[in-house]
Amino acid sequence: MSHLLRLLTLPLRAPMLLVLLAVSVYEGLRWTGPAPSPAAGLLGIAAVVWSIDCLHAVAVVLVCTIPDLLLQRVSNLMAASRVMSLVITLLIVTVGGLYLLHLNVLSNVLILASAVLLARLDLARIRVNLSPLRQALLLVLLVLMGATIGRFVAA
Repeated sequence: MSHLLRLLTLPLRAPMLLVLLAVSVYEGLRWTGPAPSPAAGLLGIAAVVWSIDCLHAVAVVLVCTIPDLLLQRVSNLMAASRVMSLVITLLIVTVGGLYLLHLNVLSNVLILASAVLLARLDLARIRVNLSPLRQALLLVLLVLMGATIGRFVAA
């Protein structure tokens, strides 16, 4: 019973989780563009764009939640061969360049990443010790739930 009570009071003990939820609701509002008309045949494109935005949010949360594990795996992969090192470096530079070209996307990434890092710091402050994968799953679920709420509020 006390475990359930601690879980229910978690947003009160770690208020940055509520801030992360609010940021993800706001991002969900911004991801939702004007509703396409069914006659135009753009419903499928809207679903693809929504899926890409969700995948983008998941990637940001994973990079911010488990950077040590991610960097260790990438470093091991890059150390395996020069070709993999070149391919990964070019991929990182290209993706980074795309973010710099589209500053709207860069600002969304920075806002979401800041909220995720603040939520992680708040969880560490109240001594919630979860494995990195469980913490990533918790934050991904929170962000996607908030974005979905934002999408339905805008619709």
